[in-house]
Amino acid sequence: MATRDESLRPVENYTNVELSKIHEWAKNNDIEFNDTNSKVKLVSRRKRKENKNITVYLNNKTLDQFTQIKYI
Repeated sequence: MATRDESLRPVENYTNVELSKIHEWAKNNDIEFNDTNSKVKLVSRRKRKENKNITVYLNNKTLDQFTQIKYI
């Protein structure tokens, strides 16, 4: 059985690779993402509340992770 950290590692890697592609596309199209206002949220089907931290980067800066969404 994989530990919690091991099961999140592929999610982290995939997210960072795809965000890197989006960032490169945006740069090529003169679009900038504000890394100080950007956040990350992990969404899961599990009903149990677990503290799962992932590290996601934008512009080589770590994005803050949060647990609740506030719709504006």
